[in-house]
Amino acid sequence: MTDFRAQLRKAGMSAEESAVKAALFERLCRELHQLKDVSSPEAAIAYFVPGRLEFFGKHTDYAGGRSILGAIERGICLVASRRADARIRIADIGRASLVEFGLDGTIESVRGGWSNFPVTVARRLARDFPEMRTGADIAFASDLPRASGMSSSSALMIAFFLVFCAVNSLEKSERYRQFLRTREDVASYAAAIESGGSFGPFPGDAGVGTQGGSEDHVGILCSRAGFLRQYSFCPTRFERKVHFPEEWSLVVAVSGVKADKTGDARESYNSASGTAQTILRMWQNAEHDAKQNEQVGEQLSLASLLANPETREELQQILRASNDPQYAPEILLARLQQLHEESNEIVPAAAEALASGDFERIGVLAARSQFLAETRLGNQVPETIELARSARQLGAAAASAFGAGFGGSVWALTEMRCAEEFREEWMAQYHQRFPARAEASRFFAARAGPGLVEFH
Repeated sequence: MTDFRAQLRKAGMSAEESAVKAALFERLCRELHQLKDVSSPEAAIAYFVPGRLEFFGKHTDYAGGRSILGAIERGICLVASRRADARIRIADIGRASLVEFGLDGTIESVRGGWSNFPVTVARRLARDFPEMRTGADIAFASDLPRASGMSSSSALMIAFFLVFCAVNSLEKSERYRQFLRTREDVASYAAAIESGGSFGPFPGDAGVGTQGGSEDHVGILCSRAGFLRQYSFCPTRFERKVHFPEEWSLVVAVSGVKADKTGDARESYNSASGTAQTILRMWQNAEHDAKQNEQVGEQLSLASLLANPETREELQQILRASNDPQYAPEILLARLQQLHEESNEIVPAAAEALASGDFERIGVLAARSQFLAETRLGNQVPETIELARSARQLGAAAASAFGAGFGGSVWALTEMRCAEEFREEWMAQYHQRFPARAEASRFFAARAGPGLVEFH
């Protein structure tokens, strides 16, 4: 029998959360046994897929920028077993709902419900790996707040991706071994499935409707307990890891304003992505000599262009003269400034400050990042603005919204010894200011937890 608690502890999860998750896994195993058509004693496949916490790096990944990421100890617990046919049956224990469909490279999904995620993953994998013929029975549950900026949708897609690969032994196929050699590769491919983009030899397909990058997937799959990790993207590159000090805590406030990238917030999220794509397209359409194009080569991304001061000035000139029908010049210039400062200045400086224990500097950088999000990126709402402001007013060393925005969550950095008192005061002040959000909001302490845990 799988010792879920011991394996979670070995991965670096706290004793309290390990006990909670182990009890949930045991319940899921019982539910899976009831779900299966036959009572075979086959051991279940099991994963813990965490939520992602973005320390710095707002809307940078899809533009080739940098982020500092970690995992939290909340996420998706999932168990599964192989079937003898090509059917997929999935039970969401938390919602008491069941989805069933056939493994097919042409199956169409319906946006708006959680079934969109497994159907999208199954369709793409069945098309990219025609040898995939084995279905699965799956039971899962999540304690990750939905549409809160902690990548609940990406975590769910990764969970199904892992199961479909495992029951079909795709990791043994030649194409899988050739193009998915590292967890970063798997993260980038999973991100392409979600967005509908291409990856390696695999052409794009219909995703779930968001035009995002791979930050969420990298944070989920590649994090390590006790550390935050800095990555750059397009392509994904690990740059450094920084130990998160044990005497400090991140308190997370879930605003109660849902930031559903595949639902109500999809248009706003894709607009933020669209500005970056528009700026890059303007650069590509402008006349440049062959030497300039050769210098950027295959690594062409907006963030890589901004790293060069001369190119950055040229981009600003192009945007000032823009007559783009969708985005006014001032909107594009604001987005350019936010991306440059967040990716090329704030993220590297924040990693250095965390490594040296300079929490005053982290506070200054977080305030700048939050200001840029409010005034240049434009992805904040009154609730997240107030949460960031009140956290600093209550004594947090630093505070910032994170994730897609347009709702979602805010983290606050505070000393561990006063984290619970701070949490209660922060929550009480927020509920007084926004009483309509009291029921849906959540406030909890978070630590740098383990990334994906695969049980054996």
